[in-house]
Amino acid sequence: MKVISLNVNGIKQAAERGFFEWMVRQNPDVVCLQDLQADERSLNDSVFFPPEFNAYFFDSMENPDEAGVAIYCKAMPKAIMTGMGFPECDFEGRFIQADFEKVSIGSFLTPHGSNHEEALQEHKYRFMEGFKNHLIKTRRKRREFIFCGTTNVARSPIDVSSWFVNQRNSGFLPEERKWINEIFNDHEYIDAFRQVNKQDKQYTWWPDYERAWKLDEGGRLDYQIATPGLKHVIQGGSVYKGQRFSDHAPLIMEYDLD
Repeated sequence: MKVISLNVNGIKQAAERGFFEWMVRQNPDVVCLQDLQADERSLNDSVFFPPEFNAYFFDSMENPDEAGVAIYCKAMPKAIMTGMGFPECDFEGRFIQADFEKVSIGSFLTPHGSNHEEALQEHKYRFMEGFKNHLIKTRRKRREFIFCGTTNVARSPIDVSSWFVNQRNSGFLPEERKWINEIFNDHEYIDAFRQVNKQDKQYTWWPDYERAWKLDEGGRLDYQIATPGLKHVIQGGSVYKGQRFSDHAPLIMEYDLD
C-alpha cells in the first residue's frame, strides 16, 4: 500500500502547479491532503476529482478559506469519519479518517501557532492536547491506524535546520517536542518515516519559499504516525522534491498491506 501525504497550502494553487497530474502518475492507494483553504463546493474543476480515486473532504465550518483536509483513495472505504470531538478540530476541518478492511487512515492538520501571538500558540496547544487524547483512545481499538499530516512540530535536532536557535520558535519549543515524543515514546506510536530513514535534513517544509528551499533550511513537520502493529510492514519512505506544489513536500510511504 502506497500512502502519500501533503500539506498543499491551498489545493487550488497546488492544482495549478500540477499536483493532481503528479499524484495520478504516482499510482498511490491513499493520498491525505491538508490545508486545502477551500471548501468542497468551490472545487468545480474536474482536475480535483481524478476518475481513479474516491475523494472525501472535511471543510472548516468557521472559515472555508482556512484549514480543511481531504482523503483520496482508490478502494472504496468502509466508512468515513470526520472530527475528533473537540472544537479546535471539528469546527475548523482538521481531521478526516477513512476505514478500510485492514487499516484506518486519517488526515490531520495542526494549527501553526505563533512566536508573537499568545492566543494562536494556545490554540495550537489545545489542538495538540486533544489530538494526543484521541491517539491514546485509539490505542484501545482492535485495528491498525495511520495518521497522516502536519504536526507543525519538528521532533529532534536532525529534523530542523539551525536547531539551537529554533528552540525559541514555535515548531521546536521544548514543550512541543515533549508532546510529540510522548506520542512516539510513552504511547508507542511509530514515526513511520524514521522507521526506514534515519538521515538528517529530511525536511518536508521550507520557510521563505525560494531562499530557504535553495539553502535547504527547513523542518520535518509532516508525519505518518502508525500504530505499533504496523511497525514491521513499513517498507520504505521518501520526501519528494522533484517538483514544488507548496511550501511543503509530499511524504511517500510504502506499507506491506493489501
